[in-house]
Amino acid sequence: MNRQTWRGPALALMLGASAGVLATAACAQAPAAAPATRPWLDPKLDADTRADLAVKAMTQDEKLTVIFGFFGADMGDKYKRVPEALPGSAGYVPGIARLGIPAQFQTDAGVGVATQGGEPNKRERTALPSGMATTATWNPHLAQTGGAMIGAEARASGFNVMLAGGVNLVREPRNGRNFEYGGEDPWLAGKMVGAQIKGIQSNAIVSTIKHYALNGQETGRFVLDARIGEAEARTSDLLAFQFAIEDSDPHSVMCAYNRVNGDYACENDFLLNKVLKQDWGYKNYVMSDWGAAHSSAKAVNAGLDQESAGDAFDTQSFFKGPLKDALAKGEVSQARLDDMARRVLRGLFASGVVEKPVKIAPIDYAAHAKVTRADAEEGVVLLKNDKGLLPLLSTARKIVVIGGHADVGVLSGGGSSQVYPIGGRAVQGEGPASWPGPMIYFPSSPLKALKARLPGADIQYADGKDTAAAAKLAAGADVVLVFATQWNGEAFDSPLTLENDQDALIDAVATANGKTVVVLETGGPVLMPWLSKVGGVVEAWYPGSEGGEAIARVLTAEVDASGRLPVTFPAALDQLPRPVLDGDPKKPDDLFAVDYTIEGAAVGYKWFDKKGHQPLFAFGHGLSYTTFAYDNLKAEAKGGVLTVSFDVRNTGKRTGKAVPQVYVSPKAGGWEAPQRLAGFKKVELAPGATTRVSLSVDPRLLATWNDKAHGWSVAAGDYTVTLGASSRDAAAKAQVALGARSIPVGLIKR
Repeated sequence: MNRQTWRGPALALMLGASAGVLATAACAQAPAAAPATRPWLDPKLDADTRADLAVKAMTQDEKLTVIFGFFGADMGDKYKRVPEALPGSAGYVPGIARLGIPAQFQTDAGVGVATQGGEPNKRERTALPSGMATTATWNPHLAQTGGAMIGAEARASGFNVMLAGGVNLVREPRNGRNFEYGGEDPWLAGKMVGAQIKGIQSNAIVSTIKHYALNGQETGRFVLDARIGEAEARTSDLLAFQFAIEDSDPHSVMCAYNRVNGDYACENDFLLNKVLKQDWGYKNYVMSDWGAAHSSAKAVNAGLDQESAGDAFDTQSFFKGPLKDALAKGEVSQARLDDMARRVLRGLFASGVVEKPVKIAPIDYAAHAKVTRADAEEGVVLLKNDKGLLPLLSTARKIVVIGGHADVGVLSGGGSSQVYPIGGRAVQGEGPASWPGPMIYFPSSPLKALKARLPGADIQYADGKDTAAAAKLAAGADVVLVFATQWNGEAFDSPLTLENDQDALIDAVATANGKTVVVLETGGPVLMPWLSKVGGVVEAWYPGSEGGEAIARVLTAEVDASGRLPVTFPAALDQLPRPVLDGDPKKPDDLFAVDYTIEGAAVGYKWFDKKGHQPLFAFGHGLSYTTFAYDNLKAEAKGGVLTVSFDVRNTGKRTGKAVPQVYVSPKAGGWEAPQRLAGFKKVELAPGATTRVSLSVDPRLLATWNDKAHGWSVAAGDYTVTLGASSRDAAAKAQVALGARSIPVGLIKR
């Protein structure tokens, strides 16, 4: 497989964190009593009061204890877990037994309870679809339900901190970690990732939000300098974080590896102090990514509260001896150390983990399988469907399935987020054996699921390794399904081309039989040089533990095709702000800058709209097995709030799910791009049914950043409200006049 080089397993693991299984003694810990001598253990008090009381009772060494973490997995001679950590886990922070403060047991990641240190340490758990797939559902309820499920498995596995909540915008479609994130739009990403965090934390555990901020590519991720203006950052990446934080109140923020305008993200005063803690009033703690700490005094004074696995991944244990020295020299104040400990404790009190210690418990894997399958189903995007080639019906007597290991399973993304599947890996021996591998296919076979649903059909399978033989087999079929994969993972970026000559395979098969449907299992967008030859394209992403079943249910219309793209699919590399990826993967330590001022806040579809590029598939696009009409659009501004309402009608013959999208634009211009997504709603309708949808538009989506006022300003004037099925598919427009308005910089309570 053609892969860009990545750093070795040790250094690359800096990226994220991991998962594990709790020690019996720790699990048996009962909630500490709250006598008058330990009033901070009184759950009737608010988290701030409790944290204040606890910090006053702490010794200096206890304060230093809760701000430093250890690694939780064995990885060769250099990386050894501390005995108290759960095997194969991301990390461990000791508790303070004297005060009734529990230890922090940390696990990756956003799709489930992950394992670090490879297969010897594996714990088999349920995996959600990738973050991109969940965002493609455009259904915050599903995101929250999925978050609640993986949070429950984390708690039942002995973890009380989950390193989830990836909300980095897709500035670079080749980014190897895009599959973990929430797409390219601040409102969509913020709502979807915020919902997942809310679900995770419903289990009385801590969730992070990450990677803060502008962590846009894996090439040079430890050293690159993201250059961007303040207004542009606040209107894009930072706004996505702000929306998600408002919705979910994550109890920790994980700062990123990269530099931002010269300073590393984990010692960046602008990001951590000025924006997060001052402007947004964030009360909980900031932890470093694994290997992202570079100093003691500078990082502490810039707002970093906890060093993660510093003994394993940082060049020094900065928050141990060096921090003590900095305190002694007056480079760090005692008040700042107290604030660090207080913030960590506040996060623990706010989560409820102090009253509800984690312990090993049974997991209902059958129930959780239904949760991940529902998520995967609604995330599948039907991109193209000529002449109603899909769904597969009983009239299709001969079906040929080719490639992608569809006979045994579905692909997942690599790196620290990797969940090991229940029942073991479906495919062995592909991809790298070590970090960021292994490459894992979940044992959920689309082929088997299709055969179960189409018992009267002759369904044949070919692995696709012999292109000529696959084309010959396809020639006489009623329908051909080619499963095409692209493995993405942490620590490397990928070209937008399918690997292992799959483009040539698809071209040959489609030439032999035009009734070919390509089912993509990818982390994000790919180019499609064969698009005009095939009859259908389905984007299934990395669909999780029940992905094969989910794909089959969509292909056979057991459920509607209801996913919509959370990211633009470019038609060519020259449409991107940076056609050539910055950095040299062969020189991972060389400092370089990435110029995000090129697009500024015009990320994704906004860049395509601004430049007039025609994408391969537009943001928000996705077909259904039925049809919908949008009309009776009304836009009203009352009390400074813009409300949009409209009718959605199912005009087809099947029950289906529509995703009406609302975009806004000022007639006078002046924004980073012609329009912004301002609202969406997923609705299910029976044939002939109509529903009325009403949405309120967040005022910041109508505003520009005002440096002088240090806040948001809505300009008075006329605005266009567009209702449609994607960013390029408008069904109706309305005009509305808005008055001038100022919006403070802080978080808005919803």
